[in-house]
Amino acid sequence: MRQVDTLRRAPLTRDRVLRAAVDLADGTGIDALSMRNLAQTLGVVPMALYKHVANKEELLDGMLDVVVGEIDPPVAGTDWQAAVRERILSARRALLRHPWASRVLETRTAATPVVLQYMDSMIGMFRAGGFSVDLTHHVMHAMGSRILGFSQELFGTPPPSDAPIDPELGRQMAERYPYITEITTKVAHDDASVVGSGCDDQFEFEFSLDLILDGLERLRARGWTSRPD
Repeated sequence: MRQVDTLRRAPLTRDRVLRAAVDLADGTGIDALSMRNLAQTLGVVPMALYKHVANKEELLDGMLDVVVGEIDPPVAGTDWQAAVRERILSARRALLRHPWASRVLETRTAATPVVLQYMDSMIGMFRAGGFSVDLTHHVMHAMGSRILGFSQELFGTPPPSDAPIDPELGRQMAERYPYITEITTKVAHDDASVVGSGCDDQFEFEFSLDLILDGLERLRARGWTSRPD
């Protein structure tokens, strides 16, 4: 109790507000986060928070800055592919520590300076690796959200794999969608996956990442350009 009282008496700063918000979202989920319960956690009145963050949106931006700040800096003295891969996997580890962060990132309409600095650094890694400006531009489009350690999936989370399936419905599905049925019934499944029942999130992420990086290296090596001769 004495430690909690000491923490609550500590001066309120923007960094303290943001880190407390991150901890709260980690523990209760982003949907439960509010200025009121954050103020209660910090032992202050809600109005005290507005001296450090203008509103809930600025709070969310700042929370993302905290998460992005956990990403490891570029590894020096290695080839571009290994360095980029490790940096992106570091970003993924940061987002996995804060499962709400990818959802919040998807809602942002503008990047904060911290996120822009990270993106600028990533672009710099490709440029230093011998990529032209033209190819790097296309790289960033191809990588998309993977640059920040997550991928946006095409479909939502399916029902649990142990849910009862009507045999007649299963037969109809197999007739209409034979290849979907083949994949969903013959691949080993992992119910904890957010990619989809049957998918190992980390394996699928790294598989896609390596596929893209290998293809980009081939383009870089042959001096590919989107500009006509």
